[in-house]
Amino acid sequence: MNKIYLGLACILVASCAKNQDLTSPDKHLQVHLNQAANGSLHYRVLRDGKVVLKESTLGLELMDADFTKALTIKNTSAIKTIADDYEMMVGKKHKIHYQANEQTYTLKNAAGQEIKINFRVSNDGVAFRYQVPNPDKKLLQFKNETTSFAFTESTKAWMQPMSVAQTGWSNTNPSYEEHYLMDIPVGTASPLSSGWVFPALYKTGDTWVAITESNMDGSFHASRLQAESTGGEYKIGLPMAAEVFTGGNLLAESNKDLTSPWRVLAIGSLPTVMESTLVTDLAEPAISFDKNLVQPGHSSWSWALLKDDYTVFDVQKKFIDYAADMHWDYTLIDADWDKKIGYEKMQELVEYAKAKNIGIILWYNSSGDWNKTPYSPKSQLLTHEQREKEFARLRDIGVKGLKIDFFAGDGRSVIAYYTDILKDAAAAGLLINFHGATLPRGWQRTYPNLMTMEAIMGLEFSTFTQENQDAVPTHAAMAPFARNLFDPMDFTPMVFADIPNIKRATRNGFEIAESVLFISGIQHFAEIPEGMATVPDYVKSFLQDLPRSWDDVKFIDGVPGKYVVIARKSGDVWYVAGLNAEMADLTLTLDLSFIGNKKAALITDGAGERDFIQREIASDKAAAVTIKSHGGFVAVFK
Repeated sequence: MNKIYLGLACILVASCAKNQDLTSPDKHLQVHLNQAANGSLHYRVLRDGKVVLKESTLGLELMDADFTKALTIKNTSAIKTIADDYEMMVGKKHKIHYQANEQTYTLKNAAGQEIKINFRVSNDGVAFRYQVPNPDKKLLQFKNETTSFAFTESTKAWMQPMSVAQTGWSNTNPSYEEHYLMDIPVGTASPLSSGWVFPALYKTGDTWVAITESNMDGSFHASRLQAESTGGEYKIGLPMAAEVFTGGNLLAESNKDLTSPWRVLAIGSLPTVMESTLVTDLAEPAISFDKNLVQPGHSSWSWALLKDDYTVFDVQKKFIDYAADMHWDYTLIDADWDKKIGYEKMQELVEYAKAKNIGIILWYNSSGDWNKTPYSPKSQLLTHEQREKEFARLRDIGVKGLKIDFFAGDGRSVIAYYTDILKDAAAAGLLINFHGATLPRGWQRTYPNLMTMEAIMGLEFSTFTQENQDAVPTHAAMAPFARNLFDPMDFTPMVFADIPNIKRATRNGFEIAESVLFISGIQHFAEIPEGMATVPDYVKSFLQDLPRSWDDVKFIDGVPGKYVVIARKSGDVWYVAGLNAEMADLTLTLDLSFIGNKKAALITDGAGERDFIQREIASDKAAAVTIKSHGGFVAVFK
């Protein structure tokens, strides 16, 4: 294919920069744009001169405007430095500095209509988005996007299939609740026609790439990758027709400028990608919300193991006592509480919990008519007026937040529903946890009241069938590398004793490691009081003192789906945790020199499947740690 490079085309445009290569501040990443003979726009990404993405396509098509071909360059902006400092209470780091080089390309199509493509390159990745100016304030309607990500054929991928809309229990899909395909050749088709979810992870040579998106404001649908990727070229996919709010639309539209989410590629060594905050770097700054109400924490929760019959007053009172005993912060009361407990008795529970410094979180069913779920409270949050009334009632009772379940998918109207809920809940001072839900895509920065979201085949699935339980080790060892890479994840981890009618596939060390490895603004622990009573006092003390949020992160070692070791910092204390999903024991030599000269009590698995042992470990020299098969460890360096 003949190409006209933008560097040549810019000779005709006085304001164009001479160099069309946009590089990262440290010069290791480079993006190069070019045009095909038909006027379509393409890009390549290199790291230290090696190809990361081959020539890949750019383009957007609206109902009355085609920006996929016959484009001419109107202007190329000067390269400018973007610098942003912000704080996060929910995430892998508290204080974050983002720096990138930015350049905007303004193009015209054959009809003279304009589109801007905005590129940013940081030391940890590349991001770009489309902006269609709309000076006449007419309705702009999305039709198609031709964005692609083309890898060399030797690249390997770790990806989760996208579930098909209106399948699953009571038609609740899609909910990002499939098992990952791991270490597969690029070009492998998704087993489901609906494609692949974000984030998707790739390894090309010695470079890792995580593809996702960021900054959803409710005007655009959420995207995915198409099921087919011939030759290793992945194309942006669209939500299915059923993924809409009742009476709402599927695809992006706006009476203002139409701006797509950022297409995000975290790029670098595995530690670089694992420590990246690129998704929140690109999200909009926080809306107004009382900082005193942003309270990450830990929660007791009966439903994970006890299910529906135990959502009753006396049992929930017991779980409030349990949370208080564990020095936790919340108790989550799940579905049908309005029928089995009621608002009046809930007031009594909230007051009882408040006396013990425990906050109450209540479950709600999001759904209108998009699924057949029977649980309540149902359809009480569909309009702004309903939400204002219900949120005011909950605030007056003293409830701290809501878990809202069973959303319809990724259509624009559903994304707008999410953001509307978050705004109305913030106005009422309420925290939010979304379940049966999409990926957050950086919402936790824009909406500080968003504590966590599910979007993962979490622990509850492993309590339903032995098949799902047996898949837990590799699934949990994959989550930190993809689903939980950028966004909080409500996996609801940790069981030490029994799961009814299920034989656990993991050891206790594996379970306790999840408490540090998994990031969630509120960590809803699945273990019940009877199971917690079986562990040694030092395990209980560890969980009583576990930080609610993290200041920093250090990736130490790991292979997606096989094993992972991560260190997280709170104040001056480093927590190191690891788990092993392999069938054989694993001995690692860990470089902990970044911690300095400190010692820690390491908690790991004993000889039996349920045993714990404790021993000393030092950080001032290479530390040998053996992780048992399906086991794990935690260590606290003070």
